[in-house]
Amino acid sequence: MDFELTEEQRAFAQTARDFAQAELAPHAAHWDAEGIFPREAIAKAGELGFCGLYAPENAGGLALPRLDATLVFEEMAAVDPSTTAFITIHNMATWMLGTWAQDAVREHWGPLLTTGEKLASYCLTEPGAGSDAASLKTRAERTAEGYVINGSKAFISGAGATDVLVLMARTGDAASGASGISAFVVPADAPGISYGKKEEKMGWNSQPTRTISFDNVCIPADHLLGREGEGFKIAMKGLDGGRINIATCSVGAAQGALAQAQQYMQDRKQFGKPIASFQALQFKLADMATELVAARQMVRLAASKLDAAAPDASTYCAMAKRFATDAGFTMCNEALQLHGGYGYIREYTLERLLRDARVHQILEGTNEIMRVIIARRMLDGDAPDAIR
Repeated sequence: MDFELTEEQRAFAQTARDFAQAELAPHAAHWDAEGIFPREAIAKAGELGFCGLYAPENAGGLALPRLDATLVFEEMAAVDPSTTAFITIHNMATWMLGTWAQDAVREHWGPLLTTGEKLASYCLTEPGAGSDAASLKTRAERTAEGYVINGSKAFISGAGATDVLVLMARTGDAASGASGISAFVVPADAPGISYGKKEEKMGWNSQPTRTISFDNVCIPADHLLGREGEGFKIAMKGLDGGRINIATCSVGAAQGALAQAQQYMQDRKQFGKPIASFQALQFKLADMATELVAARQMVRLAASKLDAAAPDASTYCAMAKRFATDAGFTMCNEALQLHGGYGYIREYTLERLLRDARVHQILEGTNEIMRVIIARRMLDGDAPDAIR
């Protein structure tokens, strides 16, 4: 197995690093403190192709492998995990639309989304359907003209500030479970849509989070993604990539935290010498670096599995998400500890990285659900060698 990146991949990563330093680093703390959604910066990311990294070419995307996308997301997340995480969600929704939308819908929305001119939200979670996503209750009733949607969604990133919604809704009866769910493209300003208050959150403050209510929202029939009943499968395919994306954001946050801790240890003096000279702190730094490399390699392995359409890709995506998000939060916390009291104040960025990284252990499937996915694969009678 070749662990080295190609020159093209390195160049892509460098472009993302340069963008992050120029467009995110100077403003990330202000966006966080004021709760500002940086559409202008996201549009600039779109100019570089970062809003359609793995969306298909016929939708205007770059159709890159997921592995290459992780390189971009990691570099940006090292500076601003919150804004980067929204860009990853937008990429996921754009990929879904580009892959399963009917031609007219793809031709209209694809170029707008992949360039970052318009933005997308992904709508799966409901007030009573989080980890048990197959129990969602939002309904889409078929009519002569298309569909009428009623229901609500919760914890939707970008809600109220985006232009299109990729929505999962029930078209079958409640007993149909996952097989009765379908996916739709819904204009975010369609009559009958209303948005709840902007949630006050621990982190991810550069992107708004709101509930969305649907009251007899009418959409044309051609706004169905794929076929009726395929929505849950589409959602799960999206979440495999989404889990890699969020794991990558944790790796990026940890990389940013580690770099700051390394520099701080060289600069900070106690007892007449740099704290980098104390072996106990050297060991802490060494453990952080080791965990970071392990998390990064696990994420890249999972991305490679997904690119290869491996039968165990979902399992590896779950493992990467579980490990990288847990390890990433721990590394941010350890880096803050190395800064002492300075790490706790907003003049330094450690507290923001820590707050932004915490939610990664919850979304795209909690880490407890990741363990369920992994264990089921290992205990499947048809897959005794599931983890090799």
